[in-house]
Amino acid sequence: MSEILSSLRSLMASHSPPLDALVVPSEDYHQSEYVSARDKRREFVSGFSGSAGLALITKNEARLWTDGRYFLQALQQLSDEWTLMRMGEDPLVEVWMSDNLPEEANIGVDSWCVSVDTANRWGKSFAKKNQKLITTTTDLVDQVWKSRPPSEMSPVVVHPLEFAGRSVSDKLEDLRAKLKQESARGLVIAALDEVAWLYNIRGTDVAYCPVVHAFAILTTDSAFLYVDKKKVSDEANSYFNGLGVEVREYTDVISDVALLASNRLISSFASKTVQSEATKDMEIDSDQHDRLWVDPASCCYALYSKLDAEKVLLQPSPISLSKALKNPVELEGIKNAHVRDGAAVVQYLVWLDKQMQEIYGASGYFLEAEASKKKPSETSKLTEVTVSDKLESLRAAKEHFRGLSFPTISSVGSNAAVIHYSPEPEACAEMDPDKIYLCDSGAQYLDGTTDITRTVHFGKPSAHEKECYTAVFKGHVALGNARFPKGTNGYTLDILARAPLWKYGLDYRHGTGHGVGSYLCVHEGPHQVSFRPSARNVPLQATMTVTDEPGYYEDGNFGIRLENVLVVNDAETEFNFGDKGYLQFEHITWAPYQVKLIDLDELTREEIDWLNTYHSKCKDILAPFMNQTEMEWLKKATEPVSVSA
Repeated sequence: MSEILSSLRSLMASHSPPLDALVVPSEDYHQSEYVSARDKRREFVSGFSGSAGLALITKNEARLWTDGRYFLQALQQLSDEWTLMRMGEDPLVEVWMSDNLPEEANIGVDSWCVSVDTANRWGKSFAKKNQKLITTTTDLVDQVWKSRPPSEMSPVVVHPLEFAGRSVSDKLEDLRAKLKQESARGLVIAALDEVAWLYNIRGTDVAYCPVVHAFAILTTDSAFLYVDKKKVSDEANSYFNGLGVEVREYTDVISDVALLASNRLISSFASKTVQSEATKDMEIDSDQHDRLWVDPASCCYALYSKLDAEKVLLQPSPISLSKALKNPVELEGIKNAHVRDGAAVVQYLVWLDKQMQEIYGASGYFLEAEASKKKPSETSKLTEVTVSDKLESLRAAKEHFRGLSFPTISSVGSNAAVIHYSPEPEACAEMDPDKIYLCDSGAQYLDGTTDITRTVHFGKPSAHEKECYTAVFKGHVALGNARFPKGTNGYTLDILARAPLWKYGLDYRHGTGHGVGSYLCVHEGPHQVSFRPSARNVPLQATMTVTDEPGYYEDGNFGIRLENVLVVNDAETEFNFGDKGYLQFEHITWAPYQVKLIDLDELTREEIDWLNTYHSKCKDILAPFMNQTEMEWLKKATEPVSVSA
């Protein structure tokens, strides 16, 4: 790292103007959470591999900001040259820069890798000391990164209507109506999952996310896709031609945004004599309908800088909410995908239970006893990676499997306390029958994306571990069973999952729930269930998906998390106060909870009934996928429970 920092500081000094600091964000040109290997610039300069964070390099310091999911991981991965800045506890990056960098400091950033929102927020913070945000002519990190991976060249794949459930023409018509409603003549689309959803395409440019590196521009009468044309087959090209979508080179987007700003962007499909009704309507008052819609959270500052700020509508993309509201085909698909996925998880637990008993002398999934301390041979021992590979193989055998939806968090003991732990083959832990095992995993299927977490113990859990697991389980059930009026947001609901933990003075440093894509990104907005203020922005609505995943993490000891995917449905209630209408959740994830980790005496009658009902459904739904041995295990894992007298 010393050599990398030294090289970057040399480039900062020779830059025109010289830079007092360089910001290296995590994001790519599309402000993605998960990025391709060649876009992991922040990881390259810092050594920190978490999905969220920002590196700041000054003339004599190097600091990294990240959120509570990654505090432990960052401490483990950062060298002594770096200082960890804990988001939510330490000053915001813009506040720190404004307070600690000199008057009139020049702060460099690649304008392709910073959002409009972020750049504008920083600009305001810097103004009080006349500091300047300098957009570098090239990315300085790329100049230092000699072994930077090549561009991904995966083909654009058309996502069939039988899985998408809604035609591109229907989506385009709906978006153009929204443009008209907002008096806008064009929309710049930067988020990769939004481009994929709009045009019903998928790709493999980013690991775990079935997207292709592309931008899109939509106007009242034209539609454009900006992608490396080498990725577009003749078949795909015909598909786009049939839709009236013009395919242009990925690098053309910046010049075309400038043309869009001056109203000179013309599609080869556009007719000079035939105008759409929307276009005619726009001409009624061209001054009032001259705005361009840009999502400030997903559009990079490089593109925004080509527009007339006075004529930009800065608000969330209309695609984000449309994508989150699943159509009936998507809902059926994601439910089916979760059934197959749940079967794979149960088959994995059956296999792992047997292995832990045979190899390590564990008492197993059902019994509470100390392990007999068998010492496995080098060839038979299990590690966090080898067991997660087994889980992947079981998923891969299921219909429509296309890969994992994120790196499996397979974590034993203290590693489970690292919220987004990612085991590496050469440095991962061996399985231990006397320690908690947390497995957070998911998959991409053509008909849906999955995300599930189960925490288990194959030996004798301590009373404290059971107490913590029970509190997490109670919060998990409380949120999943909630009924709430329409218009309620995830910020309001978040407390339901935390309250049982708060009773003991416990908590967790991550949000409680995120949306899930339909064969798209496993983390999907715009809604969320979280303590973060941004969870107030969008209320939960029927047909949305959202996870329910409270947890508890004890540094150096263990971690617990339970996660199901929920669908938001309309609720039938006896009354309807205020004529608002009410909503409720439907669980679509199927895998048992380990009863021996639950202190049943701490559960209410309602919680006991819910557990028994869920387990009964779980057994019946997964039965068609189980062989005789697996079914016997599942029956035992889902036996009804009761509170001892």
